[in-house]
Amino acid sequence: MPNVYHEIAFTPAVKALQEAEGSREMYAKYEASEKRMKTELGEPEMGYIAGRDSFYMSSVSETGWPYMQHRGGPVGFAKVLNAQEFGWAEYWGNRQYISTGNIAGNDRVSLFFIDYASKTRLKVYGHARVVGLDDPVMETLTEGSDGLKVERGMVVTVASFEWNCPKYITERYTKGEVQQALAQMGARIAELEAQLAAKG
Repeated sequence: MPNVYHEIAFTPAVKALQEAEGSREMYAKYEASEKRMKTELGEPEMGYIAGRDSFYMSSVSETGWPYMQHRGGPVGFAKVLNAQEFGWAEYWGNRQYISTGNIAGNDRVSLFFIDYASKTRLKVYGHARVVGLDDPVMETLTEGSDGLKVERGMVVTVASFEWNCPKYITERYTKGEVQQALAQMGARIAELEAQLAAKG
């Protein structure tokens, strides 16, 4: 059973470089192993995507240039629709429409989901399509986007995915995570102060 992620990522030029650098034998074993094809999201991937507040997406222009775009919103703004599709509402932005224009000519995209606090990241290859505001799926994609101006939706059909190793990920925390940790610490300090006062 082939690893579709490797089939997409390991082009002949990539394999030639792996061979030259001494890593081809290792990756050839991965490709030959009886592992998941990684064309359908499992529970870990679905939960991870749904728990993010941002991700990065790359597309390719008609002139061959790659373009990287950040997408963000409330936690859970990316909605998993089923094992092969997820999407999100496109909010009003700077109106350059580079990603949207690129996808009109080439629907292949690569997405990078990362949680800096847990040092985990998920890479996804897929085919993207733009959905209009009158599309029934928009009801799901706009859940939780109250007050944000939505222009359209985007749905990605998963081609394959791969979890990446945590090496070299710098731990970072959101404002909410820091506030939660400080609140817990403050509550503990108050508890200890109350205990000391009672003994006094």
